[in-house]
Amino acid sequence: MSDFNASHNRAVWFDIPVADLERAAAFYRSVLAIKVDVMKFGDTAFAVLDHDQGNGGCLVVAPDEITGKSGVLVYLNANGRLREATDLASQHGGSVVEPPRSIGPHGSRAVVLDSEGNRIALHSQGGV
Repeated sequence: MSDFNASHNRAVWFDIPVADLERAAAFYRSVLAIKVDVMKFGDTAFAVLDHDQGNGGCLVVAPDEITGKSGVLVYLNANGRLREATDLASQHGGSVVEPPRSIGPHGSRAVVLDSEGNRIALHSQGGV
């Protein structure tokens, strides 16, 4: 975590539960157009979403924790490519729950289920 994140952001990390780590890593690589590194620490495999100096997160194998119905909604950056990312979600084993729409002065979002069944929001600063 960067010093900036430690000082200024309330959310500093997230874990997204997955059943199939390689499938989920491929989904997030494509939909977010980022690097996703699959790693192992001891007997635990996980995948870290590229985040440079920003807030980060990872994919963790925990199929019993997957829920697409409620709970915390993580907004992931699809800035400038919201429609493309939403289309790619469907092409890579996910589904669209809520198509791209404006959220007023806060940009636009789409809500999708990822390849594992988790509900996530794709976010863009600009319009739909």
